[in-house]
Amino acid sequence: MRRRFIAGLMLAAGLAAGNAGAQTFPSKPIILVVPFTAGGPTDTLGRILAERMGRTLGQTVIVENTTGAAGTLGVARVVRAAPDGYTIGIGHWSTHVVNPAIYPLKFDILDDLEPLADIATNPQLVVSRKDLPANDLKGLIEWASANSDKVTAGTAGVGAASHIGALYFEQKTGIKLRFIPYRGGGPALQDLVAGQIDIMFDQAANSIPQVQAGKIKAFAVTAKQRLKAMPDIPTVDEAGLPGLYIAVWHGLWAPKGTPKDVTAKLSAAIFEALADPEVREKFAALGQDIPEPAQQTPAALRAHHEAEIKLWWPLIKAAGIKIE
Repeated sequence: MRRRFIAGLMLAAGLAAGNAGAQTFPSKPIILVVPFTAGGPTDTLGRILAERMGRTLGQTVIVENTTGAAGTLGVARVVRAAPDGYTIGIGHWSTHVVNPAIYPLKFDILDDLEPLADIATNPQLVVSRKDLPANDLKGLIEWASANSDKVTAGTAGVGAASHIGALYFEQKTGIKLRFIPYRGGGPALQDLVAGQIDIMFDQAANSIPQVQAGKIKAFAVTAKQRLKAMPDIPTVDEAGLPGLYIAVWHGLWAPKGTPKDVTAKLSAAIFEALADPEVREKFAALGQDIPEPAQQTPAALRAHHEAEIKLWWPLIKAAGIKIE
């Protein structure tokens, strides 16, 4: 049944039966550009997909880490690559939504890339030091309101998801936070565990182990559904701050102008990988939720991408975030 659905997705993506280009592609290894260093969550997802896609495509998919400027160099590498399907890229909410709002990019993030698939999403957790005097989200809001301008919120740096999530919290509640930027989510979380800062809006995959160990408090997940990994944590809707949705989602893209039969074959390989129980288990272990098949398609990724830009760019620009 799933194979028939994947076949339907291939047709919907524009695969032309009998097309010579599709029949001969790929005839050599494919490069998957990861815009971050090896070992991080994006790199890990990319390597899991690369191995499984290679089996479907009959060619090795080589992961290339092109780092720098918060991921913009890696994205630019894909934009400027030959549009033949042999160079594709993985990116996420920060690289494809936040960065274009704050960096002076020399390309159009929507028009200069061909979407391939929406692959995973990782919502945030509203977390605090374990001795903060609140036991639920409403209590946290009351405490933060009484201490407005004094509450310290750790971030993974200016423009990071943790920073934008906290800005969204400010907008929703009217509470002013005192931002403490770090050189990544790991150091910020360490200080939260140590009680040096008050709160964080952290990726669920990063915070879950510390919540499970009882080293920090979790008040809500910034999604419409509860986390499968920690179903006891309420959603923001349930906890009293409806609509505070924010998630770091991942997708794959090819350069603009890549032939449709080629992008369709790449997309189909991704769809097959996402349907593989082993891949799904690995993604789940990383706190990543895989979208339903109908939401994995290139058209779905494009629509999601456009909607996220429409939502976040006004907030980011109004906050006057600048790269230092």
